[in-house]
Amino acid sequence: MKNSELRGLSADELKGKLSAEQDNYSKLKSAHSITPIENPMKIRESRRLIARIQTEIRAKELSK
Repeated sequence: MKNSELRGLSADELKGKLSAEQDNYSKLKSAHSITPIENPMKIRESRRLIARIQTEIRAKELSK
């Protein structure tokens, strides 16, 4: 998901997407610790997406 797509979402939608991505990230980490997943770069992508979402949530809070 691109930053421009994140900017178009409301704060509530961002928070929902953040919780879903955090769940996905924890599942990826646990699956990778048991047996290596096919594409470990998904872990990095997920972590960076979480950071992008948190940044956009913070920017919306400060703009109020």
